[in-house]
Formats: sequence, C-alpha cells, structure tokens
Amino acid sequence: MTLERPTLVSREAAAGTGGAREAPEPAPDRVPTLPGHSFMFEKILIANRGEIALRIQRACRELGIKTVVVHSEADREAKYVKLADESVCIGPAASRESYLNMPAIISAAEVTDAEAIHPGYGFLSENADFAERVEKSGFVFIGPRPESIRLMGDKVSAKQAMIAAGVPVVPGSEGSLPDDPKEVIQIARQIGYPVIVKAAGGGGGRGMRVVHTEAALLNAVTMTRSEAAAAFNNPDVYMEKFLENPRHVEIQVLADGQRGAVWLGERDCSMQRRHQKIIEEAPAPHIPRRLVDRIGDRCADACRKIGYRGAGTFEFLYENGEFYFIEMNTRIQVEHPVTEAITGVDLVQEQIRIAAGEKLRLRQRDVVFKGHAIECRINAEDPFRFTPSPGRILSWHVPGGPGIRVDSHVYNGYFVPPNYDSMIAKVIAYGDTREQALARMRIALSEMAVEGISTNIALHRELLQDARFIEGGTNIHYLEQRLAQRPE
Repeated sequence: MTLERPTLVSREAAAGTGGAREAPEPAPDRVPTLPGHSFMFEKILIANRGEIALRIQRACRELGIKTVVVHSEADREAKYVKLADESVCIGPAASRESYLNMPAIISAAEVTDAEAIHPGYGFLSENADFAERVEKSGFVFIGPRPESIRLMGDKVSAKQAMIAAGVPVVPGSEGSLPDDPKEVIQIARQIGYPVIVKAAGGGGGRGMRVVHTEAALLNAVTMTRSEAAAAFNNPDVYMEKFLENPRHVEIQVLADGQRGAVWLGERDCSMQRRHQKIIEEAPAPHIPRRLVDRIGDRCADACRKIGYRGAGTFEFLYENGEFYFIEMNTRIQVEHPVTEAITGVDLVQEQIRIAAGEKLRLRQRDVVFKGHAIECRINAEDPFRFTPSPGRILSWHVPGGPGIRVDSHVYNGYFVPPNYDSMIAKVIAYGDTREQALARMRIALSEMAVEGISTNIALHRELLQDARFIEGGTNIHYLEQRLAQRPE
C-alpha cells in the first residue's frame, strides 16, 4: 500500500484560525528508553480517540509535554483535536483505514518529530506487532515491551506464565486443545462440566462457548476454532472449568521493567452485559482484605518475574473465596479513574514516566487506599435495547459537585459518529464510604441531561436504585438476568 504523507495541522489550524502547513522532515536522532536511563519527552503522539485521547492529553500538559493527535476524517472536529499542539488526519472514518493504520500513525510521528506514541486502550494498544514497529522506527511505545504483549495476549501462554508465577488460575487444559476428539472429551471429563471453550487469542467477549454436556462438546470446539481463526487469525482454543456465579474482580499494577512493581488495589467489574462492563467500582465490596492483599502481592511478583513494564490489569473470576486468573490487559483500562480516586495516583502520568525510563517512584508501602469510587459508562445507545444512537448532541449538561469527575470528549453540538464504540462519557463518584459514593452518583445521574441522542443514563439510574446492587457483590450474570425479567 502506498501511503501519502499525512496532512499536518497546527493547533491554530485545527481550531480554525490557520491553515495546514507542510510537514517538516523528521529529526534524525531520538533518544531511546534504556534501563537505568531516564529523560522526559518533549512531544508525544496520541494514537487514539474519544475520552482517552483527551485524558492522555491532559496528563501530558500537566507534565509540560506537547501533544500530537492523530484523527480520522470523522473526528476532525473533536475537542482533543482542537486542543492539541498539532494534529494529523490519518485517514477516513473506518478504523482499519485510520486508527488501525500502522504506517499512517508512524508516519505522523515522523513528520511531527514526536518521540513517543501512547496507544490508549482499544485499537492498537495490545498489538505486539505495532509496539514492535514503533520501537524499530525509533520511537518509544508507551506500554509494555512487545514480548510481554505477546506473552499475555495469548491466553494459553498467559495462563502458563501465571501458573509459573504462582498466580491461581481456573482449572483447565494445560495448553491448546488437541485435534484428537477422544483426547478433548477426556480433558472435559477431568475438568468436569460445565466447561467453557475459549479462543487462545480472543478478547472482548468473543471466541468462547459454554458447554454443559458431552454431546455438545465437539461441535462447540469446532465452531470456536472457526470463529477464532476468522476473528483473531489464530485457531487455537483451550478449555476451562465454567464457574457458575463468579464476580469479575481485577487488580491494577504498575511496573517499571527494572524489578519495581506495585499493585494499586482491586476493582469490581461484575455489572456487565455480554462481557461488556457497565459499572465498575473500587474497592470490591464484601471481599476480605487479606484475600485481596494476597492476590495483589502475587500479581506484583508476577510482573517482576516476566519483566513487565508499564500499567496493566490482572483480571480474575472470584467465587467462594477464591481468585482465578483469566487474562491480563497490557494497557490502561477504561475504568482506571476509580483506582486513581482511591489511591491518588495518576496512572497515565506514571505510564509516561515509566516509558521515559524512570524507575517506579512508588513502593507498596506508599500505596494507601482511601474511600470508595464508582464509575458509570455513559453510552450513546438505547438504554434497554442497546442499539447504537449516533447523531448530533443538541444539549449536553454534565453533573458536578463534591466527589464527581466526568471524563468525556463530548460538547454541545458534537456529532457522535456511527463508526466507533458507543461510549461518550464516564461519570465517577467518590466518597468516604461506598454509601456516600452511591448517593453522590445518584445525584450526578439525576443532574445529567443529554438531548439529541439516546443514552443509557436511564439504565444507570435504575441500577443505582437496585437493592441487590446497593447491597454489593452481584455476580457477572446479574445484569442480564435482571434485564431478562424486566417488562417490555
């Protein structure tokens, strides 16, 4: 594919007060990140969109770092594009031609003299090939090393690495399932039904099937392999025990790749639909602290053993007092603000500092948990049918008050494009107690008003009044079961 030089736009031009300028030649020398050597970047390219692009931009500005924002034609009028020091249009609205276009992103970094690339979450954030291309092109990838992304991106190798590091995992096959049907049946019998068949390279809730009987097993394996090959270009699948009523609990970590590693508490992300999170909170209610402390220490130790660098999240299923590792996300999470609220640690700034070669400034004894935080994801969709609702926002009023934070790229008159994820905002409520955080979130949701499109605010308002959610500790199936019982 022939890539045209992207159009570079200054901050003034992006705001409508200037014109496009010719892209300069790239600087010949860039300082690589080396163990034990640190420097602070002068300019970072943000290879993402939406609220996370704005979040990264704000972290950079606080550190005195200039930002370059790449964007698609559909996002030309976005707030973070107008606020950037420089912006580069890298392609049409379709993600594969813009935010997934590796050559265009790297070319944009070259013509703007950026030193590092922050991938945010989604898109290319967990693509080891992209991280490798970034580093081979002379830039710093603000995230883990490519080999760490590959290790943890493959569910089979990740599980094996965690077993070696002493992190508990869900009982299952030792590796990818064999081709011999008899062996597959025997493995399932040893694990015990129900089982779940998963794609080794899967994610986002895709490439998995629950099997309750031996009669359905082989067909489920065949279908999952086919789906995995098509979706992830990797037909390998593995098998695990299917837990009936687990909670989804995750541990946030930071590591510098130089033996420094800490964990920053847990988040409960059990309120979800079709494996997509709706509400997250920290800390997780009704889990003994000694269990959380133990699993957190093991996660930090695992980071040291695999030489992990940057921010990351260990995801677990929790049932009957036991944690079971399911996967690791090698990036910043959507729900990172609740961890920031209870620890006071700016996770995005720490990502940048680590990428610049700094040793981790925190020790585990420095991490103090205080209060409770809850996050509601605000999506542009029908609140109960979950159909997307793109379009022009005619009125946008966000809440405020004590303990309320709103992360959003949206404004009055903003057009929500149909091409991307439907999330348009995150409302975070913090309180000294969970009860106070819940009360503040109810007030915030009552004040929030959006006109012109549909949003899921009504769903959040219902859930914040739900007795089971107020009690705390609902499992990952609760929301779907509740929705199924809801009258039309």
